[in-house]
Amino acid sequence: MWRGAVERLLRGRGVGSPRAASGSAVAQLRRRLESELEDIRGAGTWKSERIISSRQGPHLRLEGGGAGILNFCANNYLGLSSHPEVIRASVEALEKFGAGLSSVRFICGTQSIHKDLEKKIACFHEREDAILYASCFDANAGIFEALLTPEDAVLSDELNHASIIDGIRLCKANKYRYKHMDMQDLEAKLQDAQKHRLRLVATDGAFSMDGDIAPLREICQLAQKYDALVFIDECHATGFLGPNGRGTDELLGVMDKVTIINSTLGKALGGAAGGYTTGPKPLIDLLRQRSRPYLFSNSLPPAVVGCASKALDLLMESNAIAQSMAAKTQRFRSKMTAAGFTISGKDHPICPVMLGDARLAAVMAEDMLNRGIYVIGFSYPVVPKGKARIRVQISAVHSDEDIDRCVDAFTEVGRKHGALP
Repeated sequence: MWRGAVERLLRGRGVGSPRAASGSAVAQLRRRLESELEDIRGAGTWKSERIISSRQGPHLRLEGGGAGILNFCANNYLGLSSHPEVIRASVEALEKFGAGLSSVRFICGTQSIHKDLEKKIACFHEREDAILYASCFDANAGIFEALLTPEDAVLSDELNHASIIDGIRLCKANKYRYKHMDMQDLEAKLQDAQKHRLRLVATDGAFSMDGDIAPLREICQLAQKYDALVFIDECHATGFLGPNGRGTDELLGVMDKVTIINSTLGKALGGAAGGYTTGPKPLIDLLRQRSRPYLFSNSLPPAVVGCASKALDLLMESNAIAQSMAAKTQRFRSKMTAAGFTISGKDHPICPVMLGDARLAAVMAEDMLNRGIYVIGFSYPVVPKGKARIRVQISAVHSDEDIDRCVDAFTEVGRKHGALP
């Protein structure tokens, strides 16, 4: 019996058989992919993953013996990823509600903690309702298609996050792209979009690659003038921008003029995972009915919900953590500028050290690690060609000594590689 099976298998691998053709196709694919990967290495834009063997925080241990590494490249803005109360809340939620729901929300994947967190998010942002997603990437993938039709228009900043761009691609609305933070261009596009039923201006609140903040006052004024809605992605603002950490709309005094906010639980708010949309209740109700990433993704694990819920509690109890960011950010930016570096953006804890050359950014980042500073070089396609940089991110749990040590290392490495005179 087994001999017959072997013979059939061998016949199936003969020349011209589908299996042989498949093998040839795989070999061709492998050659093409290996060539493409070699091109990436040759361009100096290869992205390696360093393995961390400790919890997230300002000081890390890297696999292979690197201990006491200063971490300046995480989105752990408020240092809550390792906050003892946040961890305790996560463990309690895990023990009480289990590891996961094994289900999407509308079947049997909604627990009381999910509804409680949604209410808390809406309260924090002073909005009517909120809906949870597995990530903000999913939230951005789910909103535009559900909200906009071919009768509508969406106007997007050209440097919006990839998730906003991908979400807009999925919808059938008329698409306009305006120049980065260029209000004259946005107004021209809004004028052209008057022929459409609904107009939605979509922008990052804070742009993650450049550390600049959208001119929301001007955007909201134009939106009011041309009867448009405003959507902002607050992933790099929620928790620490504004007097109470509510984001760029609070920072710029337009909380009552921004219609829709998407943001993340995976950065300042505990750092685990998850995203959300908050805004008018009818919109949130519609997303529960039609948003595909919500309908077809498992509900957030209870441990993640517990983390985020406690993080929001801490923020709403006191704005001290959020307020501590400003002085630390200013310290780094002013010292780096004095050393001769060009730092993009303004007053944001994302501090891109602009270098231009991809190889230089990669080599300097590696040399920084040799000096105990963990930073990452960013190059094409993450940022435009010719605009490579090392993106430094300040956290509320960095000490002044940590910041000064980072600046000293940058100065030494910059001189070594010709980035400084």
